[in-house]
Amino acid sequence: MTHEVIIAGFGGQGVMLIGELLAYAGMLEGKNVSWMPSYGPEMRGGTANCSVVVSDREVGSPVVAEPTGIIAMNGPSLDKFEGSVRPGGLIVVNLSLIPRKVKREDVKVLEVPANETAVELGDSRVANMVALGAFLGATRCVSKASVLEALRHMIPGHRQDLIPLNEKALNRGIEMALACGTAVAQKGERI
Repeated sequence: MTHEVIIAGFGGQGVMLIGELLAYAGMLEGKNVSWMPSYGPEMRGGTANCSVVVSDREVGSPVVAEPTGIIAMNGPSLDKFEGSVRPGGLIVVNLSLIPRKVKREDVKVLEVPANETAVELGDSRVANMVALGAFLGATRCVSKASVLEALRHMIPGHRQDLIPLNEKALNRGIEMALACGTAVAQKGERI
């Protein structure tokens, strides 16, 4: 199976981290991966997106023109990438920052209040992990265990204490996906 994903938002939302975690987790699972970042000229607050391919087959190109899924962390990202998703694909919408509904009727939509959920968990910075958890719960692109292992490798030693909070955020996103019925996994199944 091949997942071609675009993760998009503004700088500072952890968009690139989501992409790196998906790619690293895919490598840990022995899959073929690519990760290609794209930044706007601004340091923070500008546009940011990345393309990730996770596949059981060789990856021919890191360019993702027609993704099987997108994670849209803000309104401009949904506006830009909604039309490119393949029919039957998945759009994860950060409902906290995107007030409009997805216009397409030929895709699955998973609306997640990522920012509000992150604040409930105690740190607004884990909104990206809530969105990633929702994506994982809906697609099973990679396992949560692999994402957590990737996180352990990627974050510096003095920040390892943040892993439990990130795991809670991933779990909450997975729960949201399972609850809404967009998920591939059955309730109780390991993700």
